[in-house]
Amino acid sequence: MEKIIYNILNSKFKKRAVIAIVLLTLAASIILIPTKLVLAKMLPGKSANTFTIYVDTPTNSSIKETGSVTSCIVDFLKNEKEIINMEVYLGQGAPLDYAGLVKGSALKGLKSQAEIVINLTDKHHRDEPSFMMVHRIRPLISKACDLVIPNTTIKFIEMPSGPPTLATIVVELYGKDAKLTRSTAEKVAKLFGEIEGLVDIDIMQDTLYTKFELVPDKEKIIRSGLSVSQVNNIIYLAFQGHQVAVKNTRDQQDQIPIYVRLSDETRTVDDGTKDALVTKLSSLKLMNQQGVMVPLRELVEINPIVSSPAIFRKNLKNLVTITAECDLVSQVYPLLEAKEKILESFSDKFFATTVPGITTFMFDIDLVDRNSGQKMLLRWDGEMKVSLDTFRDLGGAFISALVLMFLLMVVYYKSFALSGIVLAGSFLSIIGVLFGHYITDQIALIFTGVNFFLTATSLIGFISLMGISARSSLLLIDFSKSLIADGMERKRAIAVATATRAKPIMLTAVAIILGSLLLATDPIFGGLGIALIFGSMASTLVSLFFVPVLMDNTAAMMPDFES
Repeated sequence: MEKIIYNILNSKFKKRAVIAIVLLTLAASIILIPTKLVLAKMLPGKSANTFTIYVDTPTNSSIKETGSVTSCIVDFLKNEKEIINMEVYLGQGAPLDYAGLVKGSALKGLKSQAEIVINLTDKHHRDEPSFMMVHRIRPLISKACDLVIPNTTIKFIEMPSGPPTLATIVVELYGKDAKLTRSTAEKVAKLFGEIEGLVDIDIMQDTLYTKFELVPDKEKIIRSGLSVSQVNNIIYLAFQGHQVAVKNTRDQQDQIPIYVRLSDETRTVDDGTKDALVTKLSSLKLMNQQGVMVPLRELVEINPIVSSPAIFRKNLKNLVTITAECDLVSQVYPLLEAKEKILESFSDKFFATTVPGITTFMFDIDLVDRNSGQKMLLRWDGEMKVSLDTFRDLGGAFISALVLMFLLMVVYYKSFALSGIVLAGSFLSIIGVLFGHYITDQIALIFTGVNFFLTATSLIGFISLMGISARSSLLLIDFSKSLIADGMERKRAIAVATATRAKPIMLTAVAIILGSLLLATDPIFGGLGIALIFGSMASTLVSLFFVPVLMDNTAAMMPDFES
């Protein structure tokens, strides 16, 4: 080792070659990210023992119609051997779990809503992880059950690896014009459907439908010898139910109300049209004081009206929310593609501009209608927002660590050059981190068919490596200075110091690698393990070959190095 380092230091060509190799390798590793050879994601998929299916039929659907969709899903899932049992919650949300807290399960209470909780065998005793099962059965269930009730949305909700969000990709569309925001939201959802990897697309807004308002005609009611209360009572009695008595019981303190209404078959309006309602009302009759049966149809006016959808507000602004999930892909790349498509396809109707500056809202789009001048804001939220905040915070921590290390080295060595060497040796471990993720990704694709992502835990591993890499550089510099102080020639001293410290540096790296092997197999902290393993390899090579070259090249700028 001493001979190898000494020969490199005595040859300008070899020193330049070492520097060139390191710089080229650094450039090649960084290029892996924009070329998508290494894919970035907040956190990888998590294999769990349960997942949930959310069913949203059109807002005017009955509980029976919603139940027909859930029955279709349950019948399909009965063939899955890994499913132990299923729980169906019609017209309500399932008991709250980690994901349901954020996704609003506790707020569900409409007849058009349902949740199905699927419980699987233990994840340690089955070959297929839960996220791969969801990936496999999602298109099959959608194909079989989406058309049971038209315009039904079926969403698969998995237990999140990290902090839960409303969805992987969330678009909040703020605007004052309800009609414009609704039509724009539908266009955004349609664009999402054209992007590969985006599934479970949903517009969180009530469906518009026609309903009928029954208005009692007071003049006709009085002429018929009846009262308005009689008309109201028979309508409630027929369709909703009317309390006619109470029942006392020993087991309960309160009286139990008894309701009377028509049976499900007789109170149902078959096709939901005005003519069908007229026929139904004609069959309901009231007896007046003269004993004449008067059809209810003659006593009320039927006015068709459009339903009033719920208004959602956030920060005192009206909004429509569009959600989508990513199917085994990172949310970063579909979002970037969706942003470009929105800017391109909306250019004919809107003045579309992105929010300037590098902030967590840098993907937001300001929309101004070319005809009416109405303004809207398209804001990205969900896991993408969490990812941006996380990577921003980790990037800030990384920069802070670099600055702090540099200042400490300057105070210790009283030399900017030596401090820069330590900093360079620490930063270059990123070569191993990125190439390690590329190699692992290729292996994962061969054996599992699933990408291995550069995640937030990978960046944590990279930041952790900085201190270890800095320690290796410090060992070489301090030992070289002590040898030079004893009268040894500079190049020889650097070579001897490198050869002497090579064993403890490599033993440290081996210890880190062996200790990180268990982490590498973990679905969540696998990125941390890979970063530590391959980053340690890279930092070891950098410390043993690149740092000695930098020390020799910068010796002329360090008069105190020779003293």
